[in-house]
Amino acid sequence: QVQLVESGGGLVQAGDSLTLSCASSGRPFDSYSMAWFRQAPGKEREFVAWISTISTTTYADSVQGRFTISRDNAKDTLYLQMNNLKPEDTARYYCARHYRDNAFSLASYDDWGQGTQVTVSS
Repeated sequence: QVQLVESGGGLVQAGDSLTLSCASSGRPFDSYSMAWFRQAPGKEREFVAWISTISTTTYADSVQGRFTISRDNAKDTLYLQMNNLKPEDTARYYCARHYRDNAFSLASYDDWGQGTQVTVSS
């Protein structure tokens, strides 16, 4: 069964740090680039970060310098280290498996997790 399961979300204060995890199964994890997206209430789902099979990374401008995406292929797990969190980072965070073309487009991803909620209070 193809599955992505996120964990690690929670309620934190501005300036705090949090690390999200995404456990993958059903596909050879090391064969796919992966990404994190997020969706705030009333807003569209947006790109956060992407990592290639060889750990090349790309970030949204809004998180550049604060968030770090990484992967552990031995554990089939994707991570998102989030530092200096801001209230505007409040959203549900999703991991996704990259299948095609534009890494910034939702349409390039077929496998999605159920998401994990991150709430940052001011």
